[in-house]
Amino acid sequence: MRIVGGEARGRPLRAVRGRSTRPTSDRVRQSLFDVLGQRCDGLRVLDLFAGTGALGLEALSRGAKVATLVDEDKNACAVALRNAESLGYGERCEVIREDVFRALPRLPGRYDLVFSDPPYAARATQPILDLLAKNALLAEGGRAVLEKDRREPLPEVPPGLRLVEQRRYGDTILLFVERPG
Repeated sequence: MRIVGGEARGRPLRAVRGRSTRPTSDRVRQSLFDVLGQRCDGLRVLDLFAGTGALGLEALSRGAKVATLVDEDKNACAVALRNAESLGYGERCEVIREDVFRALPRLPGRYDLVFSDPPYAARATQPILDLLAKNALLAEGGRAVLEKDRREPLPEVPPGLRLVEQRRYGDTILLFVERPG
């Protein structure tokens, strides 16, 4: 795994040992940023089920102001923190070790860009969308990108958010949701 764009392009990322995480492939990450736009200048980013931190760190490499990475796995958080520090983003990156569903209601402020890449077996897309809407975590004009398995049903998008695009990459579907503003 490596950073695929921005100032840290080509720099390697450490992986979490074992099978506790399923990192977003370089190809899917590149495609995701092709849709979002290559720059993330000044954005506040939230990376849920962060694992190695690849999505949040990719956004920092592309100019995001700060990134908050949330994962409950101790080893994943340690790897994400080491990845942030090795890229020189330790000061702009916060790693929170907590269950995502418990952390979301307590997170401060609003985010311009939210990534959610849960384990496919969790079927977490609907609950994550509901919590994003309920807790008003997306800033006006903010976007969320949710990864899901193609076999997981399409979620109902709660009021205040809208589905703007979906893309399929093998068994992975990316849902692009925004809060109009």
